[in-house]
Amino acid sequence: MGIVRKTKSVEALLNEFQNNSGAISAIELIKRFNSQFNKTTVYRVLDKLEDDGILHSFLDIKGIKWYAKCNGCSANGHLDTHPHFQCMDCGNVDCLPVEVHIPKISNREVFSSQILLQGICNRCIGSS
Repeated sequence: MGIVRKTKSVEALLNEFQNNSGAISAIELIKRFNSQFNKTTVYRVLDKLEDDGILHSFLDIKGIKWYAKCNGCSANGHLDTHPHFQCMDCGNVDCLPVEVHIPKISNREVFSSQILLQGICNRCIGSS
């Protein structure tokens, strides 16, 4: 599929990820752009950015899809395998700068893995 041209919706969504080092949920992005684009457009652009290796996605414990910037990925494949951390107090989700090695499993071909760690973030621990 891929991004053929940078439309207003593509530019707007890319800017959200340039200004944010963490992950953003699809629901939050739809809320932010509700007055500019419909939710179908937001999902379509997110899918294209993921296909192009610009963003990666993962599901949280409630099944909500989150997106974050890729590091070293391309349209040929997502190579950025790292865990994510979700704070149980504030709900903030971050990519953790830890490399995860996916084991080789006989008679299986693993294409992707999702690791979501949950706990309390440093901001919430400090405010307790």
